[in-house]
Amino acid sequence: MIDLHTHTDRSDGSDPPERIPELAAAAGCTAVAITDHDRLDGIERARARGDELGVRVIGGCELSVGSDAGPLHLLAYFVEDGEGPLQAALSGVQDGRTGRNRRLAARLAELGLPASLEEIEAEAGGGGVGRPHVAAVLVRKGVVASVQEAFDVWLAAGRPAYVERPRLTLPEATAAIHASGGVAVVAHPFTIRPDAAELEEAVATMAAQGVDGLEALYGRYTPEERGTLAGLATRHGLAVTGGSDYHGRYKPDLQVGTGRGDLAVPDHVLDDLEARRRSN
Repeated sequence: MIDLHTHTDRSDGSDPPERIPELAAAAGCTAVAITDHDRLDGIERARARGDELGVRVIGGCELSVGSDAGPLHLLAYFVEDGEGPLQAALSGVQDGRTGRNRRLAARLAELGLPASLEEIEAEAGGGGVGRPHVAAVLVRKGVVASVQEAFDVWLAAGRPAYVERPRLTLPEATAAIHASGGVAVVAHPFTIRPDAAELEEAVATMAAQGVDGLEALYGRYTPEERGTLAGLATRHGLAVTGGSDYHGRYKPDLQVGTGRGDLAVPDHVLDDLEARRRSN
């Protein structure tokens, strides 16, 4: 069993990188991917701990990109911190995120919500600031009862406090990932189109633009949804991948390796991705 989608406190998770392979080992995983948003700097810390525990740590990250179907999240695998086309692109993305965070703090103030930029940055603890950190501050201040409520009422796209930020396009992102020796997988595909028939057309376009796989075996999806997505990936020649999307206390219903308790991504998924990496 493996888990190819986890987050640490280097982005919007609550646990340090070293904790992820510990949780993976406890769940019975042979490998786990670190996929922080727009960042690669937690991978080596996680890998050092993984080596001690006999858990393979896969380098990766999660990118927010623009596509013909609208915004989507793209997981990059087999990439490391350092120099390269993707790493250079991430530097620009991080600059854009910093500017977005300032605008977001100003929007919160306009709405009368008690979450200053200083409080949000303190919640992030030195990692990349994301909307879950804003949500956590709003929970602590009693504005909302949960992180999910903060997104539903204030922070999700189309809600009053949402602030857009610059994104790579999907072709730009897949090209940078491939040029850096990685593979590109669409995360939680039903966030793009909740209807399978509408998603089919979008996946066909994404496959033509360099996507290598679909995260069909996602922590919050039902067995039926996972089966639908696996079939969709197969029809378009894409790898079937999966992961929990673990964020620690920011998504308390999801656990490393098992998601909501019924997730079990088989080891051969990683073999499939490595084969695609060699053929890119």
